[in-house]
Amino acid sequence: MNTKSNLYILVLMVVLAALVGVVLRPQAAATALAPLPADVVCDSTRSVQVSGAAVINVTPDRALIQLGVQSNGTTPDGTQNANFQEIQKVIGALRGLGIEAKDIATDYYIVYPVYQEYSSLVIKGYRIDNTVSITLRDINLVDDAIITALKAGANEVQDVQFYTSELRKYRDEARALAMKAAGEKAAALAGAAGAQAGCLLTASENTWSQYYGSWRGGRETTLWAQNVVQNAAPAQGSAAQGDDSPISLGQIAVRAEVSASYSLK
Repeated sequence: MNTKSNLYILVLMVVLAALVGVVLRPQAAATALAPLPADVVCDSTRSVQVSGAAVINVTPDRALIQLGVQSNGTTPDGTQNANFQEIQKVIGALRGLGIEAKDIATDYYIVYPVYQEYSSLVIKGYRIDNTVSITLRDINLVDDAIITALKAGANEVQDVQFYTSELRKYRDEARALAMKAAGEKAAALAGAAGAQAGCLLTASENTWSQYYGSWRGGRETTLWAQNVVQNAAPAQGSAAQGDDSPISLGQIAVRAEVSASYSLK
């Protein structure tokens, strides 16, 4: 068989393969789109709507402190120099506690005139507010950091916030518990009506967290209203404040709420 014949056979094979593919592809698509067996299809014409909620009480393992130095002076540059010297003393003292430079950042820095009489806009001096935010990865340093900063020259403490470094983890856990609670409620509600809860039709969720300065906070307002309540164990390596500390950590309530509908069978 010559080369021309071989080429003719090769072209014929390619054409046949293409035709076979055209025939088979619609069949494969039809197979992929074939309806599910009747016994596993959700009947959306009869359904039950429920909600589920869960809260996980978490002990904080991080703190954010906002404090700084306010300086007054008769000239802008003199006030700035004085403020710079004071804030550097504060930062140096905080670094002496083992707080890393990356965890100390300027939160806001404002320079504004002080008027003798606002109506006449006569300037009698200048004021600088220089506030830094300190992230404490050791929760036991909260009181020491504040006292140390005040001794070093800080004259403003704006805020102290406690939080958890594993918020995403606890949100996921709370969501799973809330969804479990919703499924159990759907089964109980359907059973009371003489039916059975089937497959899940729709689901939506709302997750949030709230800090309570005391473990008592939130019990009256949120604890008894939940389907599921759990207390998370403190993170490894994080020590709680002792009885001799003026800081009471309290707990963070990480709550999840879901709405879901299930078919009835």
